[in-house]
Amino acid sequence: MSTANDPAVDFESDLLERNGRQRVERISLPLRTDEDVVYLRKQVRERAVAIGLSLVDQTKLITAASELARNTIKYGGGGGAHLDKLTDGLRQGVGLVFVDSGPGIVDLTLALRDGYTTGGGLGLGLGGSKRLVDEFDIDTRPGEGTAIAVVKWKR
Repeated sequence: MSTANDPAVDFESDLLERNGRQRVERISLPLRTDEDVVYLRKQVRERAVAIGLSLVDQTKLITAASELARNTIKYGGGGGAHLDKLTDGLRQGVGLVFVDSGPGIVDLTLALRDGYTTGGGLGLGLGGSKRLVDEFDIDTRPGEGTAIAVVKWKR
């Protein structure tokens, strides 16, 4: 099994070190196949349950993770995900960073707009994912790749 740190994912982004001071644990997973997405969803669920996220917040985070993982494979040509356990004082959270060395997103504003799709879907991917989490950031450079960082905090 490959890792998200393998040479196939050479897109460098500051988002990879996002929340570094709050990070207490990180695992890195490959995103190349549908099975990788299923495994990522399982890992996200386990971490969400472990910190006591509500069922609604678990569902939101897992839905966003699934959408972003599928985008990493479909549009980025595969890549990796970093799954972080975060602590900020008494507050706990789950952070995810998706990274690929794909073509990047040429028009980010357009890509975040509901209804926009290049893949024939509903076009709710990036914008919908953004609404499901507490923090959402994208670093994308056409011809180089994309990194997307999301966080869901326990309320």
